[in-house]
Amino acid sequence: MAKSIIDIVKIDEVAVSLGGRSKSVIMEKGFTLIELLVVISIISLLSSVVFSSLNGARLKARDTKRLADIRQFQIALDLYYDKYGFYPSSDGAGCGGWDTPGNGTFITPLVTEGFLTRHLTDPVAGKDGGCSNFQYYRYTAGEYGCPATRGAYYVLMITDLETSGNPAPTSPGWNCPLRNWQPESDWVTGKFEN
Repeated sequence: MAKSIIDIVKIDEVAVSLGGRSKSVIMEKGFTLIELLVVISIISLLSSVVFSSLNGARLKARDTKRLADIRQFQIALDLYYDKYGFYPSSDGAGCGGWDTPGNGTFITPLVTEGFLTRHLTDPVAGKDGGCSNFQYYRYTAGEYGCPATRGAYYVLMITDLETSGNPAPTSPGWNCPLRNWQPESDWVTGKFEN
């Protein structure tokens, strides 16, 4: 029987005749390097899409926590006012004289009086270089042209929400004739004592 170029073809083995000599080539079942690189690149692309969407969810979750905490501050401030007839003074130890959690005493009277169970801090530690993201200040009656007859007032704000612009759509805003606090923060509110 004469030898042809391919004498025997099996599923696992092909016999190839090269220059009168026979050589067996084993056909491996597997992937080529190109196929593996294509699969790896597709997996990388999909994982980057998933991670970016998870990051957006993390940002929204932190902003939701900030807004929930600021509502706790407001309720605690109202409870303090109901008990004493005025809002707590700022300790002046925070950034620019504002009472901030960065110095560990954010509205300390609310904690010592039991209106808050603990000092609330921003979900991102060290946000804004230690100035913190929550800021509180109690102004005396008539400051910045606000009506003195309304009494002293406080301003409470979140300086930076990660998923909204300035101002956040839910920000109530706060201003007096000589100062508007909204451009200084993403979320701000205030309240008069009278």
